[in-house]
Amino acid sequence: MSKQSKKVLVTGGAGLIGSHLTDLLLKEGHTVKVLDNLDPQTHPQGKPPWIPKDVEFIHGDLRNDADVLKALTGVEWVFHQAAFGGFTTALTQYMDVNATGTARIFETIRTHRLPVEKIVAASSQAIYGEGAYRCETHGVFSPPMRPRAQLIAGDWEMKCPQCHQSAKPQLTPESSVINGETIYATSKLAEERLTIGLGKLLEIPTVALRYAVTYGPRQSIFNPYTGVVSIFSTRLLNDKAPIIYEDGNQTRDFLFVEDNARANLFVMEHPETAYQVYNVGTQRPVKIVDLVRTLAHIYEKPIGPEMPGSFRPGDVRHFVHNSEKLMKLGWKPRVELQEGLAQYVSWIETQQNIRDYFEEAQQRLQALQVVVSR
Repeated sequence: MSKQSKKVLVTGGAGLIGSHLTDLLLKEGHTVKVLDNLDPQTHPQGKPPWIPKDVEFIHGDLRNDADVLKALTGVEWVFHQAAFGGFTTALTQYMDVNATGTARIFETIRTHRLPVEKIVAASSQAIYGEGAYRCETHGVFSPPMRPRAQLIAGDWEMKCPQCHQSAKPQLTPESSVINGETIYATSKLAEERLTIGLGKLLEIPTVALRYAVTYGPRQSIFNPYTGVVSIFSTRLLNDKAPIIYEDGNQTRDFLFVEDNARANLFVMEHPETAYQVYNVGTQRPVKIVDLVRTLAHIYEKPIGPEMPGSFRPGDVRHFVHNSEKLMKLGWKPRVELQEGLAQYVSWIETQQNIRDYFEEAQQRLQALQVVVSR
């Protein structure tokens, strides 16, 4: 395992994961170049102050050939973090950025014969859809997404497809069935398969990481479509109740951003990870309603969540990673949820003019049936 200094590109390096990864790479002695389009939805004030002065920053876009060539020229490692995500009203932008943008990286490398040594790309838990469940009678299964009629009836829990009894969520391994149906899930699956397939074609070692829900300092306080910790926080700080879909008992795996960054560097440094996909998570389920209550307690805001019974078609009920494949190689998460949330709160309280952007966005999402009221 080489520890020599490398010339590194981080796409999406102004964002949550990319910026922390950039900091880690600099700390380890690497030379870093950042490509970021500073999407106004996430960065309405332009280049954020946490971009270090000693990186080469390219304000460019994965959808632009010249920008991608400039970013890739002279680098040995690529961490591909740039993405378009969240539950938004967009459709084609997911594919243009996540799928075609990824293909453009490999096309540029091949066309210009660039000597890139390894690429690590960001995939997502979204590709699994509902993940793994167990029926006491019929065992483990990977169900399709819950039908809209079930959600409209307020019947939230997953049913066994054979006996129709409620099933218990299980940790979802990499071998689980790929069932994601949203446009975001489709685009990230395309990105993942392009990364592994084109890596093999061009004989460039590649890795795809399927992230759990990642949170932490620098998560955008402006984007109302993605980042549940940030969305709940901006509501609480404006003395408004966080809005929870379904009944609040759905569970997720929350991964602190610094643990995510360490996972990226870990798989880059270990040659045995080539052409593999890995789950990156804590393996600990957290109820969304408990997340809200914990945040309210840290902020000292006696505000409970609002649960109107609405839902998002394509959303999943329970999802927690089985991350044993990566943990067996030596990576493990270090930051517990309470500590990570406290670090996020300490950061967001240093920000100025924190507004609630969610309410207006919620109205647009409801108008286009991205959010459905019962």
